[in-house]
Amino acid sequence: MSAPTAPAQPATSPFNRNHPFSAQVRENRFLNKKGSEKDTRHVVIELGSTGPTYVCGDSLGVLPRNPDRLVGEFLGKLGLSGDAQLTETITAATVLNRAGKKFVKMAAEKSPASPGRDRLQEICADEAKLDAYVADRDAVDVLADAPGLQVDPAVLPSLLPKVAPRLYSIASSPDHRPGEVHLTVAVVKYTTHGRPKQGLASGYLADLKPTSTVPVFVQPTRHFHLPSPDSDMIMVGPGTGIAPFRAFLQHRKHHAHPGKNWLLFGDQRASSDFLYGDEFSEAQKSGHLHKLSTAFSRDQAEKIYVQHRMLQEGAELWRWLDRGAYFYVCGDAKRMAKDVHTTLLQIIATHGGKTPEQAEEWLSVTFSKTEKRYLKDVY
Repeated sequence: MSAPTAPAQPATSPFNRNHPFSAQVRENRFLNKKGSEKDTRHVVIELGSTGPTYVCGDSLGVLPRNPDRLVGEFLGKLGLSGDAQLTETITAATVLNRAGKKFVKMAAEKSPASPGRDRLQEICADEAKLDAYVADRDAVDVLADAPGLQVDPAVLPSLLPKVAPRLYSIASSPDHRPGEVHLTVAVVKYTTHGRPKQGLASGYLADLKPTSTVPVFVQPTRHFHLPSPDSDMIMVGPGTGIAPFRAFLQHRKHHAHPGKNWLLFGDQRASSDFLYGDEFSEAQKSGHLHKLSTAFSRDQAEKIYVQHRMLQEGAELWRWLDRGAYFYVCGDAKRMAKDVHTTLLQIIATHGGKTPEQAEEWLSVTFSKTEKRYLKDVY
């Protein structure tokens, strides 16, 4: 049995998280339709002929910046000017982030006397309370509890963690539209402590307009590669977990791979949340996508997820696995991937005629480690 194909990566790349490529946004459009409770974007980034190269299964690193409105609010609360430059090389846009303990302790020590300062000092004296306090606050939230705080801008970078790159599974084949890279981005929106907020990276990408520049680099995958051209594959990618499988299908179609493809996708509603639904429906009609199973959790009274579809089609799923198919999972690690794993064990035991112990041995050792046919890109 052949192992997944691992395309050759460039020996060295001039671009990395410390030296990203300044790319240009070509497209930023909504994937959800009217009636959706979500905001999911399809972002097309131009790499051209001089940017980083990638293969299917790789991730794109994005170095986000805080929005000007947030930077202005932060500096204003500190009584600083609108100039976001803190040192010669660091700006507030690149360090302003969730509040770290250092920043909270500094605010508790340096802010003028007030009930807010007393509360911060009480929190800092209890490690458990401090952990809870910083869990859902950003630096602006802290400043609301420390009115009148004044800080030398030059010390802020040592008190606030530098914004870290965010990795996104690439949603395109490099051969589909050469010189481009596509992302599928779920924009995180929430409200805490009376302030509406967005995820740092997803909000940054959502705000980008065509022709905007974005610093990026490619993070090569170690294991999440396509199988050999003649191997069948089953892909489980609910929500934005669909991204790498869109790339896989594009690549296999472009190169006429004979292996069969089965996609399991899930989201809230078929009418508004079937990401790339038109593309996958067309792939089915053309015979390129051999099987498409969907689970839309809000389209009926009882919520249905991808693992439920797996159980319903367990006999066929086992037949695919038994004859050599690869099994891929992409998306949420905390719940979805665990539920899929548990369901796989049940299917293997039921349709493979194995005891629970034998099923665990087959899935965790034979299938995953020996044959390397169980591949995950979870986060």
